[in-house]
Amino acid sequence: MRYTETKEQSAELLRKVLTLLGQHDAPFHPVSFAVWYEFAAGTNMRLTQGIERAMQTEPRLTDATVVRLYQEFVAEVDQEAMQRITGELQRMMTGMSESASRTGEHAGAFGEQLSGLTEVLQANDAPAIASHVAATLASTVQMQSSAQELQAQVLAHRQEIQRLQSDLVRARDEATLDPLTQVLNRKGFDRMLASLLDQPPSPDSAHCLVMLDIDHFKKVNDTHGHVMGDRVIQALGEVLRLSVSDKNYSVARYGGEEFAILLPHCTIEQSMKVADTVRQRTKAMKIRDRRTQQVVLTVSISGGVAAMQAGDDAQDLIARADAALYKSKQAGRDQVTCAA
Repeated sequence: MRYTETKEQSAELLRKVLTLLGQHDAPFHPVSFAVWYEFAAGTNMRLTQGIERAMQTEPRLTDATVVRLYQEFVAEVDQEAMQRITGELQRMMTGMSESASRTGEHAGAFGEQLSGLTEVLQANDAPAIASHVAATLASTVQMQSSAQELQAQVLAHRQEIQRLQSDLVRARDEATLDPLTQVLNRKGFDRMLASLLDQPPSPDSAHCLVMLDIDHFKKVNDTHGHVMGDRVIQALGEVLRLSVSDKNYSVARYGGEEFAILLPHCTIEQSMKVADTVRQRTKAMKIRDRRTQQVVLTVSISGGVAAMQAGDDAQDLIARADAALYKSKQAGRDQVTCAA
């Protein structure tokens, strides 16, 4: 699920979106709405930057510009890129298979020539020897040419395969990584959680989930603007990447200003420690004005920790972690609570 705002939050965003729609020339269609919704929500830094660049030369964005922005920064990676890459790989493999087949055919013919030459040599048939030697030489040249062609094709395709491999990695990352924070996005989180739920935990441990939320984030946006809000989210993403060092753990931007940490084969105590380390480092984080280097603001986060129980599905685990997070908020924020 791409959008996780509550009804109240989305209603507030709707008012902002309607204002933005009225300030530009693009029609009021779903594509325009999606672009301005993500801009107003401050969840898509690349889109925000794209809009700011476009407005430098086009203060009132046209339909063509809005559609381009949607295609570049909002639309999720569809199957077209994957199909293109797969098609190119299949084409290369088919070409190499055909070249290998031709080389095999030439090798077979070359083998027959060698067998024939062996027979006439054993028979000591001088005229036949001359004829077979000439034919064998011709087959040798053909075989050598075919082998060289295959070798050249393999070498040429090696670089192409590496390029396509990079394209596949990029397409996968674009589909599952949040561009602002470079941690997993909601789609990546859902996939990791689904995979985790299919694995039994190791003895004396459980699969745990930490949910984190930036305290008073709406005030940050209202006071300092969405660009600063994006910087706060980006900085928290960096804190999470540096704090959660275990490669078996997964960090994700769950939505808006909410983040999640998946901790497989872990204990509640270990999960609480990880969550509190992130909380403390976030509190120590200082957001500075890039021009003056003066500290503009500091933020805190609240967290909730839950362990998977027998019979849990993804929603059960998320609901318990969210409930623990809500208790942290109720208790005064800037703390981590364990689910009952």
